[in-house]
Amino acid sequence: MDDVITLNYHISPDDFTRAGEASSDVKGKLKQMGVSPDAVRKVAIAMYEGEINMVIHAKGGEITVNITPEEIEMILADVGPGIPDVELAMQAGYSTAPDEVRSLGFGAGMGLPNMKKYSDVLEVDTTLGVGTTVRMVVKIV
Repeated sequence: MDDVITLNYHISPDDFTRAGEASSDVKGKLKQMGVSPDAVRKVAIAMYEGEINMVIHAKGGEITVNITPEEIEMILADVGPGIPDVELAMQAGYSTAPDEVRSLGFGAGMGLPNMKKYSDVLEVDTTLGVGTTVRMVVKIV
């Protein structure tokens, strides 16, 4: 593995048919690189949850994944409405997803809690009316 491999993904807003493609692509690449199954699973779950949140709440955005021999860093940046209360949003089951999104099986309020559970580092930087940047890290070693 080289020192740093960077992958970039554009996430389209309200496109549930393609939601999950970026996290699936990263999962496949990590497997090819021989990253441990446990780390691959954590990255796939944490990134998928973030990706879905971007589709539901944030008008899409950009995901940058930096892979080093020690860790996988995922930076999810959007220009959505921001998160009014991060502490509340971190509570399992809390959701602001609209009914039409819930009818598709999304929006159960497990996004941020699962992102925290499956990453070793979770940082949420949000500004109302500007957007949110989430940084997650999964350690490989």
